[in-house]
Amino acid sequence: MLFLSAQPANCQKIFYAALTLCMVLCSLLCVHPAQAQSFGAQSFTLENGMQVVLIPNHRAPVVSHMVWYKSGAADEKRGKSGVAHFLEHLLFTGTETIDPDAFSKIVKSHGGQDNAFTSQDFTAYYQNIAVEKLPLIMAMEADRMKNLMLSEETVTRERQVILEERNERTDNNPSARLGEAVNSALFVNHPYGIPVIGWRHEMEGLTRQDAFDFYHANYRPANAILIVAGDITLEELRKLAESYYGVLSNPPETANYQRVWTDPAPLLADQTIVLKDEKVQAPTYRRYYRAPHKSEAAELLSDILGEGTTSRLYRKLVIEMKIATSIGSGYDAVQRGPSSFVLYAVPAPGVEIATVEKALLAEIREIAANGVTQEELTTSKNRMINSAVYARDSLQYPAMVFGQALTAGFDMDYVEYWTQRIENAALEDVNAAARDILGDGKAAITGILLPLTQKTTQ
Repeated sequence: MLFLSAQPANCQKIFYAALTLCMVLCSLLCVHPAQAQSFGAQSFTLENGMQVVLIPNHRAPVVSHMVWYKSGAADEKRGKSGVAHFLEHLLFTGTETIDPDAFSKIVKSHGGQDNAFTSQDFTAYYQNIAVEKLPLIMAMEADRMKNLMLSEETVTRERQVILEERNERTDNNPSARLGEAVNSALFVNHPYGIPVIGWRHEMEGLTRQDAFDFYHANYRPANAILIVAGDITLEELRKLAESYYGVLSNPPETANYQRVWTDPAPLLADQTIVLKDEKVQAPTYRRYYRAPHKSEAAELLSDILGEGTTSRLYRKLVIEMKIATSIGSGYDAVQRGPSSFVLYAVPAPGVEIATVEKALLAEIREIAANGVTQEELTTSKNRMINSAVYARDSLQYPAMVFGQALTAGFDMDYVEYWTQRIENAALEDVNAAARDILGDGKAAITGILLPLTQKTTQ
């Protein structure tokens, strides 16, 4: 999942960074089985429908305050791609009570930091700050949920900002352009096939009214989740949430709002997309399969296949055959819509893409036909559990995990009991996932990135 942020320095800019973020978010759910529910998260719902989640962390007198909207790029009207991310930018430009472009300056002046990010499933805003400043932050965040002010001048300026952002991150980034093309083919007739940042020709036409239409339809308490992690009790949080967010109302016309997305068209045949560019220094190979979301078996399969130097693919193609310098896999279980299972490789110098592809496909056929071993599964479970025990001590990352899960339609227990489900996954569960995702007859989208002068050998 690629997050787009209002502050470019915090964005995941390339394909591998996006994969890393997905794996980090999944790994943050890991705690030792004996420490299940160690996040200790608690939740209640305000009368206006806004869910509130507390993740207590009393190690320091600070909090991470996050508001997640269950609306992202996948909820945009056709022809208005990029408006969710556009609105994310515009929320920093002022309200009836906050001067234009003063929001972040106020947070910083009180010793805090803030940012925001947009994905297909959600848009989220956060502030990390001392706990005694929480009333101020809630007042400001609640204010811009209801009282956004937009001038034509501001809209024109920020539209140019997002166009420049697309130019930097996508149009001048061959890897990102290939990713867009592959996603469009993988998720035909589904919103996930449209980039979060938007298509340039549609972004150029976004208006003040488009931003307000998305804002009024989606930025309301019943469509939002407040997550606070840090040094505060449930009783204290309840009082503050009721004071600042509980007084907000939902527009009557949104009472029956539902998220309705089209179903992706079936993948009936393999497709190969080749992109050549003078900026490409080394060729890369990617193979995408469509996969279900919420599959612990698929998470384990991905880990066994391509996570680290002991993974099956690394041992075979990098160490034994010496035909690749880098190889891996990726899968994100926490999505509202369908997910993808990705395999990628960088050929060793002088090795043709076709050679790497042949070896990679042979390994895929082997694991789909004969499955993984019990030893591989046990090692993977231990690795996934042990890799992120430290996450229990983090302030913001647990809030990120809960926010992503809840906005995708999962419940609190999905996060709290994730480790038990990983621990209980049987060998046959993983082998069934291998057959279902990678087996014979499963169509895939292949993306190949080449230097401009390199020949395509298939």
